[in-house]
Amino acid sequence: MVDEITTVHRQLSTSRKKVSYAKWGYIFILPFFVVYAIFSLWPLIQTFYYSFFQYYRKGLEWVGPTFIGFKNYETVLVRDDFFKYFGNTAILWVLCFVPQITVSLLLAVWFTDRRLKLKGQRFFKTVTYMPNLIMASAFGFLFLTLLSPSGPIVNMLLEGGLIEKAFDITVDVWGTRCVIALMNFLMWFGNTTLLLMSGVMGIDEDMFEAATVDGAGAFRTFKDITMPLLRPIFIYVFITSMIGGIQLFDAATMFTKNQGGTKESSYTLMMYLSATFKKSSNYGKAGAISIILFLITAGLSIAIYFISYRDAAPKKHKKVK
Repeated sequence: MVDEITTVHRQLSTSRKKVSYAKWGYIFILPFFVVYAIFSLWPLIQTFYYSFFQYYRKGLEWVGPTFIGFKNYETVLVRDDFFKYFGNTAILWVLCFVPQITVSLLLAVWFTDRRLKLKGQRFFKTVTYMPNLIMASAFGFLFLTLLSPSGPIVNMLLEGGLIEKAFDITVDVWGTRCVIALMNFLMWFGNTTLLLMSGVMGIDEDMFEAATVDGAGAFRTFKDITMPLLRPIFIYVFITSMIGGIQLFDAATMFTKNQGGTKESSYTLMMYLSATFKKSSNYGKAGAISIILFLITAGLSIAIYFISYRDAAPKKHKKVK
């Protein structure tokens, strides 16, 4: 009898000492969801809500909010130059992304090539990534100063006899676009290089050794092993770069002095959104622009993701009777 009581007592003591730690995981992640709900989710809901209202400031007085349905969307898509600004943004992104992904891919393969055994890789990685730490607005102001008609670059060209008179590159349409694309290239190619390097380093080394034993050259190894296995990282880089291109604002604003260059040829979607809100604090129209940009970004990202993985999926062979 005593032994049974002792056994029951021990079982009760053991059960009391057990603590459920499952709840602590939810407690630790709760602050993130609270902050996200307050500062991101709720403003997003309000943006969507006010996009259907006429709500702006006229002088010192506020007009609205008055429900007007889809008139803000009609104004943005039909009456304003939304598609012109979308085209400008797309051109600037393509001019930046093509050289960016090309240079980053070459550097990533070069740095991770086990046969070369390059020295000082940490130094080169650090130097490559450093431009990403500089603010985009600082980059824009720096290039605006360097390339101004009285700037150091124009003066050096004049003194060297390469040009006869000073020029203003911000007047030229494609000159302005190329400079803005160059700024974004310098800021982001280091980050892209590190991402691609991490993808290459994650590939099993035995696959490269097997390719070498089979007599495959560097190009064949890159084409048949590196690129197919880099597809997930490449898709991630492509989508994030596209999202960043749609949100292009600081460098273009600073370099064109918030004017968008000649004939607004470098006027981006985010500059259009900023101007809409600054002029009259038009919450309705700015909300409509934001929702349209959100839908465009989400639609393009989802389409690229599924198209890329659909092409990579193995094709099913029909059964032969």
